[in-house]
Amino acid sequence: MKTNRLFPIFILFLIFGTVSCASISQEETSAGSYKNIQATEFSKLKSDPNTIIIDVRTPAETAAGVIEGASLFVDYTASNFGTEINKLDKTKNYIVYCRSGGRSVGASEQMIAAGSKNVYNLEGGISNWKGAVVAKP
Repeated sequence: MKTNRLFPIFILFLIFGTVSCASISQEETSAGSYKNIQATEFSKLKSDPNTIIIDVRTPAETAAGVIEGASLFVDYTASNFGTEINKLDKTKNYIVYCRSGGRSVGASEQMIAAGSKNVYNLEGGISNWKGAVVAKP
């Protein structure tokens, strides 16, 4: 009898948890926020001439191929990453990606902290990308 009364409460928690997790796409940091995007949004943004695509993987990873249109390669694990990010034009749109999405989140957070206003993280990174992968220019 008690389980029947708890069932509706369980359902409400389940619905609330699913809706609140599914709707999170913009990540807040103390300095601002970046937006997580899927491949469809990536394709729309990359056609904007004010958008720069940044690959934050290691040189060995980028040698295996990059997302078509990537023009800036800054290794997130390199000691000069912060210095390179600080040099960026803060008014540009930046799409950031890595192999699976972890390093690009850290890179996006650092870019926001450095003053960039429009930063987009490709969820799942190049591993989740279905578009063209080309040789690094």
